[in-house]
Amino acid sequence: MILQYFPNGLVNDIIVILIAYAYVLATILIPVTLKKKDKISKFTARKMVHLFAGLVVFVVPFFIFKWFAVFIAGSLTLVVFFSEKGSKVKLLDDLYEAISEEQEEKLKRQFLQGPFNYCVSITVLVLIFVIIAPNQMYLPIAGITIMIIADTLASILGKKYGKHDINLSWTGTTRTLEGSLVFFICSLVICLITYSLYGMIIQIPGQIALNFVQVIVYSLITAAIAMIVELLSPSTYDDLTIPIITTLLIYLLTFVLVV
Repeated sequence: MILQYFPNGLVNDIIVILIAYAYVLATILIPVTLKKKDKISKFTARKMVHLFAGLVVFVVPFFIFKWFAVFIAGSLTLVVFFSEKGSKVKLLDDLYEAISEEQEEKLKRQFLQGPFNYCVSITVLVLIFVIIAPNQMYLPIAGITIMIIADTLASILGKKYGKHDINLSWTGTTRTLEGSLVFFICSLVICLITYSLYGMIIQIPGQIALNFVQVIVYSLITAAIAMIVELLSPSTYDDLTIPIITTLLIYLLTFVLVV
């Protein structure tokens, strides 16, 4: 079967691979370079990488042989894992110095723990769906994008405008009602765009099509699940819990939701 695949799909997938790596490299090098020149702060550099690098998942449905997506996600996870203080590879040391946080500098092995969790969640979700549901890749894309964009905006806007604190001791942080509302709205918009784009607008061979009602219902439920998971998750691990739990729950619910 693989031999039958290669003559037809190899060129397509090589192009997608090159686009994916070029995009991720740009989203890393630009913030790192700007930070080294003191044009932006470490906080801004980290948020830039967090906001843009993971959006490479939007190319996953375009792979014919989707295991290439697993390879890309896994390879980038290894890059982040070995981005540590004092690395002999200059780019990895520069990446650590540009986007590391205070708590990561206190680790026994000083490496990018937060971004590593971020990459692990992407790799795990891509792997799971390549195995169990390669025809529904819009589900992990939505879950990952929620982690990337909604979580970031909720944190920033919640800290700036939040007035009603939500304190859950096991989370290790203080969240706000306003931040959770931002998270829900942003998640809803992300899901509406993702499900519409890959389920209705772009006709990608092998992807299960969605109708308008399904897009609305799935988006509302996914956003609600993600908001609850984010609210209950320890801050250190929310890059893992939000995308993985949210995506797996909405996937299971698609079997019982008749819309």
